[in-house]
Amino acid sequence: MSSTPHDPFYSSPFGPFYRRHTPYMVQPEYRIYEMNKRLQSRTEDSDNLWWDAFATEFFEDDATLTLSFCLEDGPKRYTIGRTLIPRYFSTVFEGGVTDLYYILKHSKESYHNSSITVDCDQCAMVTQHGKPMFTKVCTEGRLTLEFTFDDLMRIKTWHFTIRQYRELVPRSILAMHAQDPQVLDQLSKNITRMGLTNFTLNYLRLCVILEPMQELMSRHKTYNLSPRDCLKTCLFQKWQRMVAPPAEPTRQPTTKRRKRKNSTSSTSNSGAGNTANSTGSKKKAPAANLSLSSQGLGAIPNCSLNPGRDGDLCHSTAVTPSGQFKEKH
Repeated sequence: MSSTPHDPFYSSPFGPFYRRHTPYMVQPEYRIYEMNKRLQSRTEDSDNLWWDAFATEFFEDDATLTLSFCLEDGPKRYTIGRTLIPRYFSTVFEGGVTDLYYILKHSKESYHNSSITVDCDQCAMVTQHGKPMFTKVCTEGRLTLEFTFDDLMRIKTWHFTIRQYRELVPRSILAMHAQDPQVLDQLSKNITRMGLTNFTLNYLRLCVILEPMQELMSRHKTYNLSPRDCLKTCLFQKWQRMVAPPAEPTRQPTTKRRKRKNSTSSTSNSGAGNTANSTGSKKKAPAANLSLSSQGLGAIPNCSLNPGRDGDLCHSTAVTPSGQFKEKH
């Protein structure tokens, strides 16, 4: 029985390097290439489940998508969460787009402990429109992506800042309607605003209302409560967080330092005479220290192996204000 390529023990005639290798960490830019291929495989029958699977494959569970651009009435900035990302991509195709892909040029990557950041200042979002007329739209701007540094390498943050856009109409279409002023006037009008269709812009405006309601929707889905009860519960919990006193920072226990007690030890070489002298010096030492401190004198202990006048091993040296030293036993 001859071995086939499906046999796990199949030996390729082209050598061992012909066989497929194990999965490895791909470059972040290659993930955008894979996302473009997944968008190209979309069909007209792609439903919400297909878009949810698309978002799960390329976006983290807590991912955010941000779009920044400037319209006639001022700058706009929209940020949507993970649950609203699938619907955002589907609205692009609902506005008449038949193809969507991203082109990254001269992107810069920076690696961190748990994430990879890709910063591309020359990013182009290319959309091919089939209606209302055949038009190619190139939306240029800066794309900043943050990927998780793991095997899945999914997107955690997506921020696309749109600077400019161009709508390209084929010359063949212009030549066909060169004698029709109405068609030419219609071709001269833009079909997008900053490269985004009206479907996408309306959805982003709607997300301003939907995004704060994600907590209500999640609570309704989890606990099967009525919308009114969900609102009451969320408001009550928010009120509790507002009126609750801030948690006091834990204080580290302070370690108390034990004070050293000055003790003078005396030894006697012989008999009770030296012992009596040492006992008398011990009793006089506190009084001497008090008198020295009251007169502005500081006592410095000076211990040596040579015995003092009375045989003591330790004696003290007093420093007078004039800088002279005076020995005390």
